[in-house]
Amino acid sequence: MTPPVVQSLREQIREHIVEGIVSGRWKPGERIVERRIAVELEVSQTPVREALRELEALRLIESAQNKGARVRELSPADLEEIYPVRAGLEQIAAELAVARLAGDVSALRPHVEALYEADRLGDGEAQVRHTVAFHRELVRAAGNSVLLHTWEGLGIEVWTALSIRWLGTVQQSYAEEHDAVLAAIERCDPEIGPLVKEHVLGCAPAPR
Repeated sequence: MTPPVVQSLREQIREHIVEGIVSGRWKPGERIVERRIAVELEVSQTPVREALRELEALRLIESAQNKGARVRELSPADLEEIYPVRAGLEQIAAELAVARLAGDVSALRPHVEALYEADRLGDGEAQVRHTVAFHRELVRAAGNSVLLHTWEGLGIEVWTALSIRWLGTVQQSYAEEHDAVLAAIERCDPEIGPLVKEHVLGCAPAPR
């Protein structure tokens, strides 16, 4: 069983801000007020400032002197370029995970089931949430802290969610795509790495 991940205060604040960007609470170009977030979350401004710095390093936030932090105006190219990076990392993760899981997909299956329900309802919010959760769980299952840290450090989950939101990257069925990956992991498919790579690249927006 994968041990629970304990988040620091800074990480919790960062996740709160990311959720706000993904959900559209803060739109591209809109200012994010550090003091307001601190009051809202009942924390000091120091961890909020640290979280905003991290998001600036991920190119999601930009800051200017005397103007504060704003959500970056991201271009389609900014969003599209994440896919080959993500595909390479998740190919490695899948190859490591399949041996460790030995066919046990109990941590992944709930997300696929939730995706079937989201597809049925046309619930875009749930599609994003469970797509990201499935891929995070897959990377975590690899049992490689360096790989997980790299995946999370690149903000892949954020960029994935934003590409779905802002570019309208829509698959016919999120559930079926992920169910195929789940089945391959369950049967310990030796071709799981290339399969996952193809799956991720297949989610990329069509070239403009």
